[in-house]
Amino acid sequence: MLDETGALAALIALAQETRLRALRTLLHAFPEGMPAGRLGAALGCAPSTLTFHLRQLQEAGLVESRRQGASVIYTARPAGLAGLTTYLTEACCNGRPDACLPDAGRPASASRCGEGAPACAGPVPGEGPPGGPGASGPGQ
Repeated sequence: MLDETGALAALIALAQETRLRALRTLLHAFPEGMPAGRLGAALGCAPSTLTFHLRQLQEAGLVESRRQGASVIYTARPAGLAGLTTYLTEACCNGRPDACLPDAGRPASASRCGEGAPACAGPVPGEGPPGGPGASGPGQ
């Protein structure tokens, strides 16, 4: 399971355009992966620059590599991305992430939290009880 340090490493790795594009390209090529040269061409990235970015993604647990003859094949690690998603959603909806995640067949933008489901009605941890400091309404 991913911890805060691992989540930060993954988020930092993904907060850069070339790395985000590389991961998305490798996810599309999953599970076969893609040779470094073909990935670089797809991204319009020089080999040394690509190596730097792929190393960042590898250190974050989002990409892995293997040697195949003279080529290096890079493959996305969906499990690494799933670990990040789990870390980010495990506290969702007062500890009930299943209430916040979209149902099968429902668009990703439509979650039960957005519909005001009872599981989501509680306060966000660390923000205090409803009606506390910063609340607005009658008498506040």
